[in-house]
Amino acid sequence: MKQFLLLLHENNEKLRELSEQEMQALADAHMKWASKLAKTGNLISGDGLHEKGVLITGKDCVIKDGPYLESKEIIGGYYLLQSENLETIIELAKECPTHYYGGTTEIRPILNMEDYDS
Repeated sequence: MKQFLLLLHENNEKLRELSEQEMQALADAHMKWASKLAKTGNLISGDGLHEKGVLITGKDCVIKDGPYLESKEIIGGYYLLQSENLETIIELAKECPTHYYGGTTEIRPILNMEDYDS
């Protein structure tokens, strides 16, 4: 099976406007969706990501605050999925709860060693 990284681009401003109940409902929706993916054998792993991070750049390895502090969009989490093809992952990603509040999903196929040969 091929592996795919599903990056969750969240609208941080919209998420901050949600009530505690709405945040809990969103978290529950993610858990329900992840359970469904696990039952179908498509889920490898997944987690939320803290909005702050560190960026290391350049030959001198300059350390900066993550790129998300001034942006209203953050990568709020990820799912590592598996499937025989991209089309299946696209159909699964359409159901991702990230889309409920203006978020988007980005699908990145994971390269295998044989992909580097061609």
